[in-house]
Amino acid sequence: MSENPKQRSFGRFWAKAKQTERFIPWPEAFNKGRVGVVLSNLGTPDAPTAPAIKRYLKEFLSDSRVIEIPKLLWWPILNGPILLARPRKLVPRYASVWMPEGSPLMVYTQRQAQLVKQLFVARGMDVQVEVGMRYGNPSIGDAIKRLDSQGCDHILIVPMYPQYASSTTATVVDEVARVLGKMRDQPALRFIKRFHTDPRFISTLGNQIARFWGAEGRPQKLVMSFHGLPQQCVDLGDPYCRDSYETARALANYLGLADDQYLVTFQSRFGPTKWLEPYTEPTLKRLAEEGVTEVDVVCPGFLADCLETLEEIQVEVRETFMHAGGKQFRYIPALNDNAEWIESFADLIDTHLQGWPVKTKQS
Repeated sequence: MSENPKQRSFGRFWAKAKQTERFIPWPEAFNKGRVGVVLSNLGTPDAPTAPAIKRYLKEFLSDSRVIEIPKLLWWPILNGPILLARPRKLVPRYASVWMPEGSPLMVYTQRQAQLVKQLFVARGMDVQVEVGMRYGNPSIGDAIKRLDSQGCDHILIVPMYPQYASSTTATVVDEVARVLGKMRDQPALRFIKRFHTDPRFISTLGNQIARFWGAEGRPQKLVMSFHGLPQQCVDLGDPYCRDSYETARALANYLGLADDQYLVTFQSRFGPTKWLEPYTEPTLKRLAEEGVTEVDVVCPGFLADCLETLEEIQVEVRETFMHAGGKQFRYIPALNDNAEWIESFADLIDTHLQGWPVKTKQS
């Protein structure tokens, strides 16, 4: 049977198409499927210099979740008196805590990431771990890009704030969403919202305090100083204050402290509005004036030491307390690269990786 004109026409089209490779070839093998983790802390200037601090502050204080003031009112203030004067004032403070490897917050966060990754390898888990600071460098976008280049299409975001707040944890979620909004092939995502009463966090911090007391003796008072938050944020429904007090109660219970042996305060006020009370520095001054001469201060909201702990607490608040009549002021360091914390932190992260392809070998 002879071909009809339509068959001959299609045959010529098909032969020509194969010769000219007009059809899209079969896609290459899918090279993803790994798991990645982003540890996201607040961030830090790149150097203890006025220009670096100004860049950092501008990014940080431009976030509408951090400063909940209409931009029309806030921009002139931020780009006027704040960014013109504050960076220079902060230079000696940052310089006083700067480490040879960089800012303490960056150094300890990077160490935590490296040590957690090493522990995962030792456990036979294929999990890539990157640091992505919310403000400054390396950014969250940088971290996600690195994980993507390593074939990670499952990513767990770990905001390094035990207590949830809109101005911390939620800003991380916002930034991740912004970064992924520009990606065509988006990864599967999970977030850790909070771990303020997780037994692994509480026991590790409690053990660190207990070891400190075992070596140095107990004070008259333990002050748990949390980063502050505008009172209006709590009034509008932010759970941060509740989270902070729940952490304090869990830690006090773990240490076996009576109600009169510890107290909760809030530090790092910014601006003229009312923030969560009691404020840390005035409270330490009052304690000294009332005859409390020995205090230890711990900051359960910080996983890594930084300007707020090493300079504000260990220098400024200490000076206020001692000048008011105090005799002994001791700051108990953050968890930093504490070996027990690295183990606990890896366990915490592993809990949130369940069901994802993380194993490289059978135990």
